[in-house]
Amino acid sequence: MPRFSVIVPAYKVQAYLSECLDSVLSQSYPDLELIAVDDCSPDACGAVIDEYAARDARVKPVHLAENQGLGRARNVGLAEATGDYLVFLDSDDTLTPDALRAVADRLKETGDPDVLVFDYARTYWDGRTVRNQLAAHLTEQGPAPFRLEDRPGLLRVLMVAWNKAYRRDFVEQHGFRFPPGYYEDTPWTFPVLLTAESLATLDRVCVHYRQRRQGSILGTTSDRHFDLFEQYDRVFAYVEERPELARWRPELFRRMVDHYATVFTRPGRLPRGSHGAFLRRARAHYRRYRVPGARLRLRHALVRFGLHRTFRVLRLAAAVRRRALKSAVKLVRAVRTGVLQLHYRVQLRLPLRSDRAVFAAREGRGDPAALEEAFRAHAPRLSTAWIARPGREQAVPAGPRRLRPGTAAYWTALARSRYLVSDAGFEGRLRKRPGQVFVQTQQGTPLGYAGLDLLERPAAARDLDLAELLRAVDQWDYVLSGNRHATSTWERVHPGGYTTLEYGLPRNDVFQRATAADVARLRASLGVPEGAVAILYAPARRAHRRTQHPLLDLERILRRLGPRFVVLARTHVPVQGTRIIDVSGHPDPAELCLASDALLTDHAPVVFDYAGLDRPIVVHTEDWAAYEAVHGVYIDLRAFPPGAVARSEDELIDVFATGDWCGSRSAQLRAAFRERFCPWDDGRAAERVVRRVVLGETELPPVVPLAERKPVPAARARSPLATVPQPSGPLPVTDSH
Repeated sequence: MPRFSVIVPAYKVQAYLSECLDSVLSQSYPDLELIAVDDCSPDACGAVIDEYAARDARVKPVHLAENQGLGRARNVGLAEATGDYLVFLDSDDTLTPDALRAVADRLKETGDPDVLVFDYARTYWDGRTVRNQLAAHLTEQGPAPFRLEDRPGLLRVLMVAWNKAYRRDFVEQHGFRFPPGYYEDTPWTFPVLLTAESLATLDRVCVHYRQRRQGSILGTTSDRHFDLFEQYDRVFAYVEERPELARWRPELFRRMVDHYATVFTRPGRLPRGSHGAFLRRARAHYRRYRVPGARLRLRHALVRFGLHRTFRVLRLAAAVRRRALKSAVKLVRAVRTGVLQLHYRVQLRLPLRSDRAVFAAREGRGDPAALEEAFRAHAPRLSTAWIARPGREQAVPAGPRRLRPGTAAYWTALARSRYLVSDAGFEGRLRKRPGQVFVQTQQGTPLGYAGLDLLERPAAARDLDLAELLRAVDQWDYVLSGNRHATSTWERVHPGGYTTLEYGLPRNDVFQRATAADVARLRASLGVPEGAVAILYAPARRAHRRTQHPLLDLERILRRLGPRFVVLARTHVPVQGTRIIDVSGHPDPAELCLASDALLTDHAPVVFDYAGLDRPIVVHTEDWAAYEAVHGVYIDLRAFPPGAVARSEDELIDVFATGDWCGSRSAQLRAAFRERFCPWDDGRAAERVVRRVVLGETELPPVVPLAERKPVPAARARSPLATVPQPSGPLPVTDSH
């Protein structure tokens, strides 16, 4: 008997069915059966199901002689199920990697409850992924299992069948089945949750809910939306037959009225001319199931009084009001912009303030933040300000004054501050005036093509405005560089009259100044377990991929490496999993480097920064050819690596499992890499910049030789599990029941 029966009805989804079935059969928890029901689909769904059944014995194909609809097709699959738990999955949706393992672990942890509710995320056709906004109701804190009265907020989570796992004995005991028609999930999920003696939650995205470009079947215009009334009749009939459930009638009543109002007001659902009939039936249900004293929202009055024409008039008035308000807002913004520009022109004619400096960074803190700290330390007479862009306030350092873009104070600072420091640039309308000093810190050491070289890579340069780039370059006075390669590259791809300061990268100064206590504090703040080996995974963004999901299966890697390893994932989309700590939104990459024991990357420039820490680096080059073709690369990390190189995920696992990642050969490669790319990173780069640019000194602090530098050591505990070879073959299958 398998642990899970995954039931997938299929109808007109040939474009998505294979991805759905693959997401089930590739689960790391293999103890399952997949019941794929061909609901007499006119396309190739039946053939696809048969192909999968021929390849994998866990697939049970079921072909219906005529189309039954989603609910009845699920019932057919339910009758074939033999697993301990039932999981329903729509054929255009997918299970996330390791979802069933997480579900199985949570079921075992909570004593096999009747129902386990897990989370989902909407995945849009343009690549966006948005997690359920009511995920807070799925917290795992508190006693578990529990009953619905202990967590009534679960009734607010999307009422669908596919975000839950159901104990099959519980479903069969109570005879739960799906009814025909649209909205078949409604008379299934409400009775199931109300009846369950034990519930549990899993705060993890287990299903990707596909949002098609043209919407789902419930978003189409059809008389079938009238099926909703029969579905709620079934819900209330179930409750009326069970007096012990009467206390839930007020909540069910509110949900029903809200559901009716949503269907009625959502454009494109009800056919033209049917709104009046829909509202009359909704009003009849309102009177039939009304619970005295139930609180309702304002728009529920539409259902209560059935004021169809009045509602249309009010909606038209509201639309007129919105348009008028939108026009007024545009006018106000235009006036405000004009006033601010006039204010800026006035400020440009006032004297410069030689004691003011403004700093900005595109992402996080980086070099500008390190320079701002050095400005205050070595030139305390200066007053510093930091541009805090909306949504990135957490990245603002604690010392400087904050400036919000688009305010009068912002334009005043740009017009009158003597020093402007940024790694990307300022406002496009900035007019650099005589006497202002612009320090461009760049984005570190270049690995992929930049500047003018991007013209040879149109896919990577799609946002490049050449005229704007050259206008910005002409404003630069100084450009920072960490090594000879960076100097020659920047001067070629950003041709201008600036002076290059090859003094090292200020953001890496902290690597020489931090202490072991700082490292311990950072690891604790990130949630790194004591004694764990923390791998910082920082892949590059790929312009040739519509989505930026990691190429590596991080959970598989961690399972193979053992419990001592954790991953700090600085990816371009949030990732979740056991022993995976998502640090994508962390504002300071230098802190993540300090907290880690090793770096795992591919084509990201962070490899040059991390080399200054003298800690192990592993490079994953599986898609190097594709990345090079799209982005272009200056340094081939396969030919001149900073450590171990893995060409595939399995090689990567072996690199860590055998200890090659921290072996003597990796140390030798890293030493040569440091000598070439970290000649100045001795902890005093920011000081050298301030002394040259602000204080006007020509005699700068000497560079500490590489052999004499003492970067703060990693916190990795010396444990046999961290270095002794681990098995790299398939893991044994264990009984998780």
